[in-house]
Amino acid sequence: MSGWSAEKAKRAYIQALKMAKKGKEPDVAEFISALAAGNNAQLMVVANAGVAGPATLALAAAAHQTAGRAVCVCCGENELQASKKALGVHRHGLEFVVGDAKCLLLGDYKGADCVLVDCDITSAKEVFVAALKGANKDGAIVVGYNIRHRASRWRQLKASFLPIGEGLLVTKIDPNNVKDNDNVVQKRRSRWIVQVDHCTGEEHIFRVTSPQKKVQIEV
Repeated sequence: MSGWSAEKAKRAYIQALKMAKKGKEPDVAEFISALAAGNNAQLMVVANAGVAGPATLALAAAAHQTAGRAVCVCCGENELQASKKALGVHRHGLEFVVGDAKCLLLGDYKGADCVLVDCDITSAKEVFVAALKGANKDGAIVVGYNIRHRASRWRQLKASFLPIGEGLLVTKIDPNNVKDNDNVVQKRRSRWIVQVDHCTGEEHIFRVTSPQKKVQIEV
């Protein structure tokens, strides 16, 4: 993923607003679409508990702006067909798959840039953790929605609770602190230094990179 794009976020926000205007929680769709598109997500996955709704529309809107893929994971064939019917014309451009969300997020869709988890899904916490493990380590976003009545039980997860709709649990993977087997690898951080030659007035710009470190995790 590249840096934040305010323009893509704005366009996705407006598109989601139009697409979800008849939904129950368009504010959730608007927020998610802007978040995914603003971060230029290329592979987006939503794990649905039942029939797809505003959250799936949000990824469809974001994918339209980033030219990425948006995948809708359904629990069963009945949910898949019902989701396609519910989404109507907006289903075009979405990919649909039936399967176990945990396995898919750690397998076929490992490396996703943005993952949405419906917290009404069976084993929601396990699916959310699988999303964190399988997502792109270069700053991916994982969002749990319909979390309001479960937020207190998920406090150990380092995520932010937002009181939007039925509650969102949002976390962004820190690319400077990723796991490598039993180690935490802290990526190199760099900073720019400007030196001025007081005799000539010339400016010299240097980029200084700190060495990579590994920190052992005690288990």
